[in-house]
Amino acid sequence: MTSTGTTAPPPPGAARLLRPYAGGFAVVVVLQVIGAVAGLAPLLAVVELGRTLLASGPADDGHVRNVVLAGAAGLLVRLLFTAASSGVGHLLDTRVQLSLRRQLAARLGQVPIGWLARRRNGELAKLVGEDVSAVHPIIAHTPGELVSAFVVPLVSLGYLLTVDWRLTLITLIPVLLAVALVPLMMTPTRLREQKEFDAAMGRISASVVEFVQGIAVVKAFGGSERAHGKFRTAVGDFTRSFYRMVRGLSGVAAGMQVALSPPFVLLAVLVGGTYRVTGGGLAPADLLPFMLLGLGLTAPVAALGHGFDDLQAARRAVGRIRDVLAEPSLPEPVRPVAPEGHRVELRDVRFGYEGAAAGREVLRGIDLVLEPGTITAVVGPSGSGKSTLVQLLPRFYDPTHGSVLLGGVDLREVGSQELYRRVSFVFQDVRLLRASVADNIALAVPHADRDAVVRAARRASIHDRILELPRGYDSVIGEDARLSGGEAQRVSIARALLADAPVLVLDEATAFADPQTEQAVREALAQTREKRTTLVIAHRLETIADADTVVMLRDGEIVERGTTAELLTRNGAFAEFWKIHAGAVEAGAVEGEEAR
Repeated sequence: MTSTGTTAPPPPGAARLLRPYAGGFAVVVVLQVIGAVAGLAPLLAVVELGRTLLASGPADDGHVRNVVLAGAAGLLVRLLFTAASSGVGHLLDTRVQLSLRRQLAARLGQVPIGWLARRRNGELAKLVGEDVSAVHPIIAHTPGELVSAFVVPLVSLGYLLTVDWRLTLITLIPVLLAVALVPLMMTPTRLREQKEFDAAMGRISASVVEFVQGIAVVKAFGGSERAHGKFRTAVGDFTRSFYRMVRGLSGVAAGMQVALSPPFVLLAVLVGGTYRVTGGGLAPADLLPFMLLGLGLTAPVAALGHGFDDLQAARRAVGRIRDVLAEPSLPEPVRPVAPEGHRVELRDVRFGYEGAAAGREVLRGIDLVLEPGTITAVVGPSGSGKSTLVQLLPRFYDPTHGSVLLGGVDLREVGSQELYRRVSFVFQDVRLLRASVADNIALAVPHADRDAVVRAARRASIHDRILELPRGYDSVIGEDARLSGGEAQRVSIARALLADAPVLVLDEATAFADPQTEQAVREALAQTREKRTTLVIAHRLETIADADTVVMLRDGEIVERGTTAELLTRNGAFAEFWKIHAGAVEAGAVEGEEAR
């Protein structure tokens, strides 16, 4: 066995994800440092003006003018450099978000389909949309805020220490109180509450997507109360988790806001300054820099504190993005082997879904051969493992035991590009891309010309319907092309016919088609059956009648196999299945006649 999985790399942290953009972050930091230091110039200018104007004797007009100009120049430099830092940071944020979304799209295109099937649409949509957007504070704001939070206080402290080190320590009391409260916001309980909040938000997104996608069924069958109930449950869970998180953080956040508020800072400075001035240890004019720069000490820290929730949300979002990017891709062979022919064989195949109950196997001991030029139909009651069986051929899953062979080669030894060149599939649940109808049909053969696309559409009995669209084959799905379920299936069938792969997998591919259309599609497929290996999941008796071999599944095991006539004469499980479905069809026909 030369096939190896792309082993999961260690989950990349935020630093590793952002490492390619280190140069951009360095530019942001340098610009912010210059702007932050220059921003102190107006405050220092006010301090110098105060000293000059409060000094005995006439003020030096030239000195006053120079101080004012220096303060104005510092303010201008601050505005220019902080604006440049913010602009570069937001441009960098755009690049990083684009890169993350591309990386996620690439990884989601590489992971096994089974991994995707276990996730809700809302969960993946939140990951690629909201979670990537939540990284914005880390990139566009945090570098500048961190620089301001450290550079401004350090420079201010350096200056204040030269004036009076005792009052400097008193001025630091509000900052120290606020910093002492930070660990209380990151206790295991707070982190668990924040994680529960994110999970509750994800459930709301998923429930909304599921409700919108199923609204037609909900209205048709009167299940709106149950559907709304599921959404209300998700909203209730979110409300409770949000309340717990806010209740735990509100007291700490309020304490930090009070400690860093201008009135509290001024109170600390005035109390300490009054003590120093009355004691003769400080000149009254020297109290002014503490009143001004004291606020400068706390303002950057306060700004960082206001963004603490965003930073925490961004950190959790990065964690989820990191986990997906670290998800192992579909195992690829080290030395791919090309199949010889298109004979398909399943040897003692067993399969159980990951996360299912211990020992619960969906397929057990499946031995099956699909000869070239034949149609094999798989039938059985719901939950018997039919869909799981056909999903092994395009390698949406790998069997947990046994092997699936194509042309004598284990599918795990075949490169994915070679596999999908040889295997086409059409499933009941069709997903078309937001692209033109022609592009959707030519998805597997992008170089196909329009004539080939039209021929495939004709064979799939969808050509006439496409011509009725506003722009014909150039109409875009979801914009000016609205197709029914049956029409979307026929576009998917046209795609498979154009691909002309030697192995075709059909999962009730004409379930939504009317009898006439289904007959036309069956005839189109029959025209090339001699050169193709076909496996179908069949519920309709007409599909079973076309099959060379019928395989009856029950509880994940093959209980009968043979031609339709052979199985009917045995009067076994398949015969019973046939009678039940024939009776259902007859009853439906009678009801239709009575309705007329």
